[in-house]
Amino acid sequence: MLPGVIKSLAIIGFLALGLDGCASSVSQPGRLGLKLAPASLGASISVQQHLTVERNGRIDELDVALEVDPQSLELVGLALGQRVLTLHYDGQTLNTWRHPMFPVAVRGEDILEDLQLIFWPAGTVRQALPDGWGIEENSQRRILLAGEIPVAVINYSDEPRWNGTIELSNLRYNYRLIIQSISNGP
Repeated sequence: MLPGVIKSLAIIGFLALGLDGCASSVSQPGRLGLKLAPASLGASISVQQHLTVERNGRIDELDVALEVDPQSLELVGLALGQRVLTLHYDGQTLNTWRHPMFPVAVRGEDILEDLQLIFWPAGTVRQALPDGWGIEENSQRRILLAGEIPVAVINYSDEPRWNGTIELSNLRYNYRLIIQSISNGP
């Protein structure tokens, strides 16, 4: 496998482990516990996204296709044009396929959780958070709180939020995720 593909595989590790790690020190071990139904997004979306993660002076990139409708969520991750990850979630069961070189520590559950934190309505996420966690939100910003302490700040450039650019800054683990989306449909 090309070194660039291996480098690109690391990006989802940052995505999944960043916010996931925040939950372990305050409440449930290792997870926020989000398992929201696709229908609770309140919309159907089809987007292509370019992800960039900046951490410790390193930049990693990955392309994904994300589709959500009331029945399911589908995500395909590509590195240098090669499929490295597939997720299918029907609201009850999450099926994950990963390339053999994909980081073992990166779990589909963690990626799903991050997607839901970023895209699902704040009220829906708030109801599903463990005790002691909260969300503050205005039209362009969402802040995840552990008690009174900001853990992550998500800035949105456009409405609906899956359009345009999204920037997630993880304050506890010191990384930045930039998602640039191009809508494929509704």
